Amino acid sequence: MNRLSRESTVLLLVDVQERLVAAMPAEAASRLAKNARLLVEAAAVVGVPILASEQYPKGLGPTIEPLGARLRELGVQPFDKLDFDASSEPRLSRALALSQARNVVVLGMETHVCVFQTARELVRRGYGTHVVADACASRTEENRAIGLRLCERAGAFVTSAETVAFDWVERAGTDAFRAVSRLVRE
Repeated sequence: MNRLSRESTVLLLVDVQERLVAAMPAEAASRLAKNARLLVEAAAVVGVPILASEQYPKGLGPTIEPLGARLRELGVQPFDKLDFDASSEPRLSRALALSQARNVVVLGMETHVCVFQTARELVRRGYGTHVVADACASRTEENRAIGLRLCERAGAFVTSAETVAFDWVERAGTDAFRAVSRLVRE
């Protein structure tokens, strides 16, 4: 397993949308929103590119606020899609290829559908794929757990938001370390 260096990693938010979040258990939705924010902010601090998808936004709404507003501030425009696998969306696939990333950090929902199918395809394409367990949700905890196991069986690494953020930071005593440490304590 390679270290998640900021030079070779992309953060991918899969379908963190209003109507999907509303269908999640409150605790799971809160955990996902908190850890997605941590990773978006950490990525911004260390310069990791961010990509995002939205499944049928006309029906499921946009990315949740305030995450959507922060993505817009960072110049990230989510790619709308109909395929469950976000990496099959041609514009997102092209953006990923142009990034020249070797690793993709994946978060979002639903873990057992879109996150799993995206992770499986990213692994098939040769990316080091890291699925952030505490930034993924499904309508039931059982489906989230099944989705995480499926991701792992497909060859993805199941990890946590803090693990990813501090892998990007690399060392203590830096401005990036201080910024991420503050985010973790919030």
